[in-house]
Amino acid sequence: MYLGFKDISVCYGKKEIISHVTLEFEKGKTTTIIGSNGCGKTSLLKTISRAVHPAEGQVILEDKAISSYKPKELAKKIAYLPQVHYSPSDIDIYTLISYGRYPYHKFGKGLTKTDTDIIEQTISLTGLEHLQHRSLDKLSGGERQRAWIAMTLCQQPEILILDEPITYLDIGHQVDILELIREIGKKLNITIVMVLHDINLAARYSDIIYSINNKKVYACGTPQQVITHEIMGDVFHIDAQIYNDNRNNCPFMIAEKQSSNQ
Repeated sequence: MYLGFKDISVCYGKKEIISHVTLEFEKGKTTTIIGSNGCGKTSLLKTISRAVHPAEGQVILEDKAISSYKPKELAKKIAYLPQVHYSPSDIDIYTLISYGRYPYHKFGKGLTKTDTDIIEQTISLTGLEHLQHRSLDKLSGGERQRAWIAMTLCQQPEILILDEPITYLDIGHQVDILELIREIGKKLNITIVMVLHDINLAARYSDIIYSINNKKVYACGTPQQVITHEIMGDVFHIDAQIYNDNRNNCPFMIAEKQSSNQ
């Protein structure tokens, strides 16, 4: 298994959130996890970052339990961007992005020529050249999120984990960030795993979608296989009208309240 969960369960206290889930993320693909609020999507991602420890089962990376990796070793393979992240508001973008080189630092040493080259390449890749010397508090929400994504890319990861990367952004910035993520995936050939609430954007920007419901994986497949009237009704309790987005070759959903006799 390249990356995935093997019979994993997650509990908060005595409450089980995820129950015996086994799934695998395909290398080089973009996979999105969807599901209702509180279904355990973020908890699953946090087990990959080791912020949450599973009650049972294992997170697997390259056929090894993720718990067997040293922190810096894991950080060179997986970059994780949580939904909420903090940093001093007056920090400049270049400095923020440079933090992504932490896994490669030796004790007491500063940035090397290799580090600065990678920082500059990342700034160029993410289109932040004109903003690199500005502080975070001088940026829009979309620009800040772009900078945070750049910081994770500076780790040079094989896998990028994103927990709701477009939360609090307007629709223009949402599309802008997801276009950036798709471009990154193609250019760098990295595996992307993310959680999204917007089903139509998940359908547009994902190769594979997992739907979580009742503590389990309820459905898995391409957007066309998962974004269906039946699955949307079972998972989100909505009456979904499904159309085909010919421009983007993906399903498009219009949701209505599910009637009581359904």
